[in-house]
Amino acid sequence: MTSSKTARRPHHWRRDLIELAALFTAVAVADAIANLIGHQPEGPYLLMASAVALVATATFHTWWARRHSNAPPPKDPGTSDPAPAGATDPIDGAGAEETVLWRMRTTVRDAPGSLAALCLVLARFRIDILTLQTHPLADGTVDEFLLRAPASLPAPELTRQISAAGGTATWIERADTHDLVDTPTRVLSLATRTALDAAELPLALRQLLGRCTIHSLPAVSITGRPTGESAPVEGVLEETVMRLRDPSGGVISVERPYLPFTPTEFARARALVELDARLGPRVPRSEDILTLPEGNEITVRRADRSDLAAARAMHDRCSPGTLGLRYHGPVGDADRYLDHLLSPRFGRTLAVQTASGKLVALGHLLWDGDETEVALLVEDDWQRRGIGSELLGRLVQLAEEAGCESVYAVTQSRNTGMVAAMRALELPLDYQIEEGTLVITARLTSAPEPTRAPDGRTAQPSAPEPAERSRR
Repeated sequence: MTSSKTARRPHHWRRDLIELAALFTAVAVADAIANLIGHQPEGPYLLMASAVALVATATFHTWWARRHSNAPPPKDPGTSDPAPAGATDPIDGAGAEETVLWRMRTTVRDAPGSLAALCLVLARFRIDILTLQTHPLADGTVDEFLLRAPASLPAPELTRQISAAGGTATWIERADTHDLVDTPTRVLSLATRTALDAAELPLALRQLLGRCTIHSLPAVSITGRPTGESAPVEGVLEETVMRLRDPSGGVISVERPYLPFTPTEFARARALVELDARLGPRVPRSEDILTLPEGNEITVRRADRSDLAAARAMHDRCSPGTLGLRYHGPVGDADRYLDHLLSPRFGRTLAVQTASGKLVALGHLLWDGDETEVALLVEDDWQRRGIGSELLGRLVQLAEEAGCESVYAVTQSRNTGMVAAMRALELPLDYQIEEGTLVITARLTSAPEPTRAPDGRTAQPSAPEPAERSRR
């Protein structure tokens, strides 16, 4: 090994001999020319002209060699010209072509070159691959892409090209900026949310698996009858349906008719459920202290099954008319019904209690498959004070944070308080009346950006004065 950066070339004596012979020959030729021209009258002038011409020729040769020494190799026949310097990429940079994000999933043979064929098709259409996941199967591999493609490229054309390259069962849908988060980061974030709040499990599963319908099927119905819903500890995967054992009893059913689940997705979902089972019942304990218009202070907080006794006592203090507006009929077994409502598996519940600790109102946000229901119950002596509007506004904010597209309330047409509270949300509303039952649906996707400020909502003139609030 040599100490210099480049190894020394071997010494050849033949080269030195040739160079020496060339030197003597050049000297002899120069001497002969000098003797021949120097004795002529114009000899000195000819010698000077020859020297100038020689210097000019050497200078031109040096300039030409330096200019073309780093030139690119000649273009092969059939290749296109490279982009000129300063040209703008049509997908990125200033003046770029408009692009869209796509999520695409396709199944390919588990053979060398299968993925490369798909990438060649994407490169041909100048599509940028942002992320790539592979889901191994028994007889192939499911490749899931997050793509940035020209907006002018239609999805059916891309699907046809992918099929021609060997992709089968191709599925594609529009994505958004939330999908730019890589999969490990997304899974860790969902696991953290699940660890902090048991009510997050159904939402975490939905965000993990994409568009799907999740049902929590209890082992015992509200009336106390066994439902027969059960699943083995390891769960069951059947193409577009997975069934997972609910740690609180019963089954969590996840359905996605348009796209079969892969074993990788099933393992991720099962891991989230196992995390929920190990951590046990839990709910965030943050509280808000509100001051009502007459000066009374109340506390708004999350509630769970530990509040069952206080919720039952509030039920006993409510009049039959108030319970009838809430449940649309008599309540036969309030304990069992409240136990269902207070379970974090079926939604989120907000409770209002007085300074003495007495519970006086409940607000429920209930997961109903692809839809979300809101329901309120305020004790008679605490009605018409703005508590219902406050609870409803907070429930809608929770629904927005959970990614729900709409919420609906089922009530009776004579329940003017609930109707006024829904109107005070200032959201697009749909009304449906059938046999005295009124269903009011508020579309959240058309609403303005939700504000985090505690006094960000503006009440209708007919609504009660909003409570003054402070954060504990």
